[in-house]
Amino acid sequence: MRWFRFAVLISLVAVLQASLLADLNIKPDLLLILLVFFAIYCNTSKAIITSFTIGFAADIIMVGSAMGPQIISFGLFGTALAHLHRVITIKKMPYQALAIFITALLAGLLAQFLGFLKSEPTPPNIYAVLFWTSLCSSLVGPFLFLPSAWWMRIKTDRLSRR
Repeated sequence: MRWFRFAVLISLVAVLQASLLADLNIKPDLLLILLVFFAIYCNTSKAIITSFTIGFAADIIMVGSAMGPQIISFGLFGTALAHLHRVITIKKMPYQALAIFITALLAGLLAQFLGFLKSEPTPPNIYAVLFWTSLCSSLVGPFLFLPSAWWMRIKTDRLSRR
């Protein structure tokens, strides 16, 4: 794992998520897409480290919310996906999209529940926003895996014949 490249990638994606995509109502969660990418293409220990790091970055860009719900939810579901990947191979784009969708829904629900426990105010349409964000992330996510793999110098074997 090239940790300097990882830090640059997470920093750029966090800035992009917080600034350029902030005006959109329904937007993909780019950090969660990277969480699924690293859970699929890294070994288990590195995937766990990257999951908690990406959750920390997601907590930092959430202005006005408490620190902790994103790092816990991203860390738990990134760890679960990394362990699941040891049993099930998630190499095809439809399976990657499904993994992103399910992970986004579950991580978002857990983060909202943890925020509720900390007495954070929740928007009235949080479940609709959570569903549409998960759907948008799952549609965009698999197309971002190849540029991420190129940047991180990770071999994906997507284009090879079997």
